[in-house]
Amino acid sequence: MWAAAQAAVDAPAGVGTIASYWTEVPLPATGTWNAPGKGGAQADLVLTAPQDRMPLLFIEVDNCHETAEELALKLEKYGRFFRRKTKDTDGKERPMWRTRWTAPATWSGDAVHPPVLLVFNREGQRNPNRTIPRLIELTRHLWEGERQRGGFHDYDGLIPIIATGLTKLREHGPHGPVFLRFGRDHMEPLWAAVGNPRREAAEARARDETRRAQEECQAKLRRVATAQATKKAAEREARRPVGPSARLRRLRGEVHR
Repeated sequence: MWAAAQAAVDAPAGVGTIASYWTEVPLPATGTWNAPGKGGAQADLVLTAPQDRMPLLFIEVDNCHETAEELALKLEKYGRFFRRKTKDTDGKERPMWRTRWTAPATWSGDAVHPPVLLVFNREGQRNPNRTIPRLIELTRHLWEGERQRGGFHDYDGLIPIIATGLTKLREHGPHGPVFLRFGRDHMEPLWAAVGNPRREAAEARARDETRRAQEECQAKLRRVATAQATKKAAEREARRPVGPSARLRRLRGEVHR
C-alpha cells in the first residue's frame, strides 16, 4: 500500500508538496484525536494544499483486496466522523474535522463534507471495474445530490466521493480526465470532480441574466427620463411669454396652415 500511496503523492504535475500530506490519520467517531474510540476511520492520506486550490482531500488507496462492502463500511465511518461535532477552543460547537483543518464553508456553492478520493491499485484479485459500480450503489445515501431546476445537483451535507486508478493517475496526474465522481457518467480532472461545475455555470448564467435585466431596466429608465425632460422643456417653451413680433409670426404660421 505504501508504494501506491507514494505514487499517488508523486504523480506528474501533482498537488502540493510532500509537506502537504499526512499518512495514517485517525478520524475518530468517538474518543479524541489522541485516543480514538471505536467506530472511526483511519485515512491513508490527508492532503491540504490551498495554494493549489485543494484545501482538504482525504485519500484511500485500495490494492484491490477489499470487497465493495468493506470499502462501503469504511466510507460509512468517514460519514460518521464528518457529522461528529465538538466544542472548539472558543467554546463554539462545530464539526470535529474543522477543529483541525481549514476549508471553505462551501465548495462550488455546495456546503459539502470534505471530498474522499479512492485510488485503486491493481495488485489484488478484485477488479475495480466491478467493485466501483457495487460501491456506488452501497454508498448512494452518502453522495447522491438533489437535482435542482437549473439542471445541477445540490450536494449540501453530502460527501464528494471520487475514484481513479493508480496507473491512470501516474500517467496523467490530477489535471487529467481520470477521476470519476460517484453519480456522474464521465471522467474529469480532479478539481472538476471535486466541485460542481454545472452549479457554477448555472449560477454564472443567473448572474448574467440579472445583470442584463438590470442594464435593460436602467436603459429604460434613462429613456423615460430623457423623454420626460424633453416634454417638460417643450411645455416650458409653450408657457413662456412672447412679444408682439413672436405673436405675429405665430399668426402668420396659422394663416399659412
